[in-house]
Formats: sequence, structure tokens, C-alpha cells
Amino acid sequence: MPNCTQALVLGFLLLAWVSLVTIMLVAPEIYDQALQLPAGDHHTAELAFLTAISAFIGVLCVGTLRRWRWAFWLIMVAFLFGVLRVPASILEATGMLPTTDPNWYVLYQGVVGLFQVGIGLAMLASYRRAGVWGSLAHRR
Repeated sequence: MPNCTQALVLGFLLLAWVSLVTIMLVAPEIYDQALQLPAGDHHTAELAFLTAISAFIGVLCVGTLRRWRWAFWLIMVAFLFGVLRVPASILEATGMLPTTDPNWYVLYQGVVGLFQVGIGLAMLASYRRAGVWGSLAHRR
């Protein structure tokens, strides 16, 4: 049974995957542009991208459930760096930083950054209180 820290991470990873799929279906040009794909049919490249990201998210989910130490540290550091999304999104939304992404996506990235840093801080607090993944009994 996952603890609170694990549940937060798993919930975020599920939301990230659902967001990825939704954006690929609704606004695939966002990822086409980010991947710098040439004009034309991108279904194969998009499917490869989705498969690779899905596999990575799957490994992080397994690592979270099995309480792998390296997964904890990787996720926590990545989530804490999510704080950089917030000012970047603000600068992009105000036009001070150039972007070709739609405004809704820029704002979504900022909100994701807030959630990431919040979960990262919760992971840090949990680590300080009870070790990796919030349980001294499960240390490896």
C-alpha cells in the first residue's frame, strides 16, 4: 500500500501521462514544434515519443511503488527544479520571453511547476522525517 508521498508522486505521474496524451490528441503541434519535426505526417514520430515517455513514466511508477532510492532522488530533484517553470511561464505569458506556444499551454506549464515544487517539498519533508519514501523500515 503506497504511503502519502508515494500517492502524491503516482498521482502526478498519472496526471502528467494523461496530459501528454490529451495534448497530443488536441494540440499535437505543440510537441511537433518542440521535437522540431519537419512538415508532413508525424504519426510515427509522435507514437515513438509517446511510447518513450510512457516507458519512462512507467519505470518511475515502478520505482515509486518499490521504493527505489535512485527514483526518489531523481523525482525529488526534478520536482524541486519545477520551481523554474513558474517564472519562465510568467515571463512567457507577459511577452518578456519569446514563445510560440499558445497561452493556455504556457499557463498550464506554470501550474504544473507549482504542483511539482509542492510535491518536491513534501518529499523533502517526508525524507527528513522518515527517510527515503517516508519510511525508515523500507530503507535499502
